[in-house]
Amino acid sequence: MEEIKKLVNTITKGIQEKKGSRIVIADLTELDGVICKYFVICQGNSPTQVEAIADSVEEFARVNNGEKPVKVVGRENAQWVAMDYVDVMVHVFLPDVREYYNLETLWQDARQTVVPDLD
Repeated sequence: MEEIKKLVNTITKGIQEKKGSRIVIADLTELDGVICKYFVICQGNSPTQVEAIADSVEEFARVNNGEKPVKVVGRENAQWVAMDYVDVMVHVFLPDVREYYNLETLWQDARQTVVPDLD
């Protein structure tokens, strides 16, 4: 479990490196029937920034944790990029798409940590 938490921290740093905002970490470990242990949700202000955040997460996880995503979807239009690290799912949204899907409410039973934006 400690390795998974390290991966979540690394992913968060990768998001912050590209000025991703409104980071929420949803801890799903206490819930039954979930697809992974953590969701990391954030947003970028443009498709270019969403793609840059996803690239940064991928690089940080590879360099610092030796991890590669099993699957990445959404890069084509970069409105919602989902990255599957098996135990951790990363969701990088444009603001309006994030609001529409509202994953935080969908997983409201999970313990959620809001990471303050960097200035």
